[in-house]
Amino acid sequence: MTEPLLYARNLVKRYGRVTAMDHADFDLYPGEILAVIGDNGAGKSSLIKALSGAVQPDEGEIRLDGQPVAFASPLEARKAGIETVYQTLALSPALSISDNMFMGREIQRQGFMGKWFGMLDKPAMEAFSRQKLSELGLMTIQNISQPVETLSGGQRQGVAVARAAAFGSRVIILDEPTAALGVKESRRVLDLILDVRSRGIPIVLISHNMPHVFEVADRIHIHRLGRRLCVINPKEHTMSDAVAYMTGAKVPEVLAA
Repeated sequence: MTEPLLYARNLVKRYGRVTAMDHADFDLYPGEILAVIGDNGAGKSSLIKALSGAVQPDEGEIRLDGQPVAFASPLEARKAGIETVYQTLALSPALSISDNMFMGREIQRQGFMGKWFGMLDKPAMEAFSRQKLSELGLMTIQNISQPVETLSGGQRQGVAVARAAAFGSRVIILDEPTAALGVKESRRVLDLILDVRSRGIPIVLISHNMPHVFEVADRIHIHRLGRRLCVINPKEHTMSDAVAYMTGAKVPEVLAA
């Protein structure tokens, strides 16, 4: 059987007397879309933050490609190839699309001007950004130099996903990517997610939108009371089943090991 690309066992995170993660487990396999769902307060955010380096678990183990990892920050996770697109997008509205694509990864000019004066290679960054947006069918955006604040919500989400796809060599984590979008823009983002998966990059999708989850996910990780309750196949279960498991109204036949 294929080994998980990203794997976690017995993750524990306490905030004083509150246990946000209670021996939580997680498995992401190569090339899949894994949805993570759970009621508010179930511990989904803490799990995702632990996997992306935003928080450090008190106990437990995380492995990437079979190797133990302990990310001290999201920057370390990014360097290892785990890109996270948060609900807030973390884009700078006043900066251009290409500047946002390369934020924290700017390309300096070759030679004296780049080395000593830190001048950026704007043409190279714009060409790369245009290529990545084109690959994902996002070149309805005409001007790569236009400020992000001039884009629609769906276009901004597209830029954030394109940035993650361009630099997330191993895993992309998407936190509620369609939460603030209309029907048409949500459709575009879902198509984008499927397109990224078709390129072989596995995706973790955190969402409250059950129709979206059941449409695109290969497997659904259900989180409850700080731990993984079970993992279900969307082809074998209904949305009603998933909600019942999430809320405790129904107990799954096979609990997660």
